[in-house]
Amino acid sequence: MRVLIVEDEVRLAEALGQILEEQKYQAEIVHDGELGLDYAKSGLYDIIILDVMLPKKSGFEVVRELRAAKIATPVLLLTARDEVADKVTGLDCGADDYMTKPFAPEELLARLRALSRRQGDVVLEELTFAYLTLNLSTYSLRCGAKSVHLGFKEFEVLKLLMTNPQMIISKETLLLKVWGTESDAEDNNVEAYVSFLRKKFFYLGSRVTIGTLRKVGYRLEEGGSRT
Repeated sequence: MRVLIVEDEVRLAEALGQILEEQKYQAEIVHDGELGLDYAKSGLYDIIILDVMLPKKSGFEVVRELRAAKIATPVLLLTARDEVADKVTGLDCGADDYMTKPFAPEELLARLRALSRRQGDVVLEELTFAYLTLNLSTYSLRCGAKSVHLGFKEFEVLKLLMTNPQMIISKETLLLKVWGTESDAEDNNVEAYVSFLRKKFFYLGSRVTIGTLRKVGYRLEEGGSRT
């Protein structure tokens, strides 16, 4: 899961990032409301953790503008202010949840898990395409009786492809979602990880492959014979 943290207290933002990364979330941090809004509008994030008292734009303004722009990414507001009126304002602006500082890391993680279920009541443990099954907790990929463990970026690339099985995913999208906006990764990094995945598909004896549409991108395809 990819999380955007918009928090002007640098030490707190870094602590939040560490908590999330220990749980295998991808976290990106910005420190003011204007930049936070620009990042959030990219649509790259699964959840946004948003401080209320920010330079340049308040958290209330950011979430209000996100909703006006039809960006539906779940937002968790963080603030030291615990007045009921502030909570009501935040929720009325379009936030999905509200936490006051200080907070326990366990509660934060529980609220993030709840927000990740905002579009439905079921938390997926696995993704399946044809004979391939990807376990989202263990990073294991299974085909029939065989299974193989995926590295983090292999997992993220395949998860994106399996989550959007009918879509062609461009290299640019993969670079943004898997490597991040500040990464120096290039097209050949994507090509390398696609190659790694193809080799693992072959090892598993899968009939699924990653098809390349020249100058467009990649998508999962079912074909050939399963060994």
